[in-house]
Amino acid sequence: MSALIYSQRIQKSFGAKRLFHGITFGIAEHDRVGIIGPNGSGKSTFLKLLAGFEKPDEGTVTRRQRLRVAYVPQDTLYATHLTVGAMLLESAMQSGLPEGESQIRVYEILGRVGFSDAEQAVSVLSGGWKKRLAIACAMVQDPEVMLLDEPTNHMDAEGLRWLAQLMVQATWAWVLVSHDRWFLEQATNKMAELHSRYADGILVFPGTYSNFLEKRAAFQQTQDDQVQALAGKVRREEAWLRRGPKARTTKAKYRIDTAHALQAELAETTTRLRQQDVSIDFVGSGRKTKQLIEVTGLHKAFRARRIIHDLEMMVSPGKAVGIIGHNGSGKSTLLKLLAKELDPDQGIVKYADNLQIVYFDQNRAQLDPKLTLRRTLADSGDSVTYRGQLIHLVGWAKRFRFEPEQLDLPVELLSGGEQARAVMAQFMLRPADVLIVDEPTNDLDIPTRETLEESFKEFPGALILVTHDRYMLEEVCTEFIGLDGHGAYGNFASYEQWENWLGRQARGNNQEPNSSRTPNGTLLGPKAKKLSYKEQKEYDGMEQRILEVEMIRDACRMKVEDPSVAADHLRLQEEYEVLKEAEMKVECLYIRWAELEAKHKAYREK
Repeated sequence: MSALIYSQRIQKSFGAKRLFHGITFGIAEHDRVGIIGPNGSGKSTFLKLLAGFEKPDEGTVTRRQRLRVAYVPQDTLYATHLTVGAMLLESAMQSGLPEGESQIRVYEILGRVGFSDAEQAVSVLSGGWKKRLAIACAMVQDPEVMLLDEPTNHMDAEGLRWLAQLMVQATWAWVLVSHDRWFLEQATNKMAELHSRYADGILVFPGTYSNFLEKRAAFQQTQDDQVQALAGKVRREEAWLRRGPKARTTKAKYRIDTAHALQAELAETTTRLRQQDVSIDFVGSGRKTKQLIEVTGLHKAFRARRIIHDLEMMVSPGKAVGIIGHNGSGKSTLLKLLAKELDPDQGIVKYADNLQIVYFDQNRAQLDPKLTLRRTLADSGDSVTYRGQLIHLVGWAKRFRFEPEQLDLPVELLSGGEQARAVMAQFMLRPADVLIVDEPTNDLDIPTRETLEESFKEFPGALILVTHDRYMLEEVCTEFIGLDGHGAYGNFASYEQWENWLGRQARGNNQEPNSSRTPNGTLLGPKAKKLSYKEQKEYDGMEQRILEVEMIRDACRMKVEDPSVAADHLRLQEEYEVLKEAEMKVECLYIRWAELEAKHKAYREK
């Protein structure tokens, strides 16, 4: 199958900084490609090269004749004076569609993207809905290839689910840059990583994000083995050189030249494979207190809107609590109440004596934009004290991938990811009993997110975390508090449980929010009644039923992972839908089992 877009040996630099070189990469029909890589590796520039908005310094980018390409930049300029419908119509007509056909496509796309009112002003849209509008403006152009730069940034859980479903069902090929690993796992059938440690500048494997991680690990092990073999060969040649052979013959001269070439190859390969990772390690205070924060009957409202109602919460060392909810549901408000940044309307927040709280604000209010990075990392002098040791400021900055020449730059000139790392560098110097962290992943690349996750896991105190990165939440958190945006909340063991709870609320199958809760915030059921004959029969056979449905689900999963199925786009989509249905059945059975178990237990304890 011929490529829609094909780049061959492309190279790009800005000034003295070389982003990448020698990249060869193709996009075929039905490709759903996720591109990852550390900040500064050139992902956005690479997309612009594929789209034709940038020219490579060397190499070529070819596109199939009359190929329709739609490009969604990371920062879209919105015509805020227009309505949603007018902006879509303008995009359609700019792509060359006649006005009549453009009108039809506009109304078709409005429904698919979720806009119910074509006359809604663009100026009043939230950030997530503006991103949807940008994607809709690309869709209305009827593309054959769509290139999207960080569309998952700042999207809430609902927006990410919508985008994943849209991209899975897309009839066009697409390439998307994202740091959101949950989305990459759900939506891609090919992954590519830009990184200078690869000899070709890029590593590409078919499959989802988790498939890519497995194949990358095997590839890196092979690379390490090759370096070890090369190092052994260099040692033997160096030993021969130390014996002082004279280049009197052509053969001896050739071996000397070969030995020097091997030395250069080893030095270049070792340098290329050496990774510069961020070093993050939060310091716990060592407190042994079992109860750090106790929340009772917490209420908060803004004017007539109730945000948090009658919330109960206990925070102790070793807990990692994820606060989840859609945009505007009150997650950041709850963190500010716990961090003493806001006062509650009612309720009590009791803190352990001399409790040390470190609060990471998503707006990075701790940073003075006019202050230099040097003075941001250290109030005075050229060193910091970390874990009782004095560390020079240059060495401390390098832990967070800052170069010495950046130390005298004002913070306002740093990128978003660099500013986030600067805040982490500040916080690591402060001992903490409780870390309260609001959206730390904004602008962070995947390597830094992975390091941050490990630091959270190893932190001995308590963690209260808000992030749109579902992958991080599921990796780090031991329990969840889910908010519905109207004051109701629930305690959950998993992210999926919260999603199911929201679904039941939307269908009206839940009780009045917070009308009856246990001290730990879980919902109480109705007055205890004995299981009916039919319910008892259902309850007795539930384990066997779940086992049968799980076997069906596992069989569906094997089909989806079958390479022969993955190669067939239409069949893969069919099998994927069957798998999702099977997974939903399993989840529903577990929910029903829990309901019957609770009713059975409540009656016995009555």
